[in-house]
Amino acid sequence: MSIEIARKYLEKYGMEDRILEFEESSATVELAAEAAGVIPARICKSISFKTEEGAVMICTAGDTRIDNRKFKDFFHTKAKMLTPDLVLEYTNHEIGGVCPFGITNPHIKVYTDISIKRFSSVFPACGNGNSAVEMTPDELFEISDSIEWIDVCKDTQE
Repeated sequence: MSIEIARKYLEKYGMEDRILEFEESSATVELAAEAAGVIPARICKSISFKTEEGAVMICTAGDTRIDNRKFKDFFHTKAKMLTPDLVLEYTNHEIGGVCPFGITNPHIKVYTDISIKRFSSVFPACGNGNSAVEMTPDELFEISDSIEWIDVCKDTQE
């Protein structure tokens, strides 16, 4: 069902034909990279955190980790990930398929980390643990209704 939410959302942008559905699981960065045939860094993680106003989703490169100091400096709160139940409530997607496509909860805001800018295309999940969609970082930023580009991840080893 969650993939259908994402598919319907992507139809508005003429991108539904880009959805990749895999026979094998793509529920982790490593599995998604293997299924898509790319390096793990090009898998776009969508990580959700609790804030005073609700929640934020941050789209990051697959090889990054949130830098707690940078997160706190930007959001003025400690980085505390949402529970799986709250992720579903805020995003309409379960862990393993979380993406910024089809979010209807007004209490979650989407941000995109600059870590994905080093790639010509990235692969965010598309609603379930067996899917992804290839798009440029700028397409992801625009289509996800991202509020702004941010820098809240630890530096990566390229």
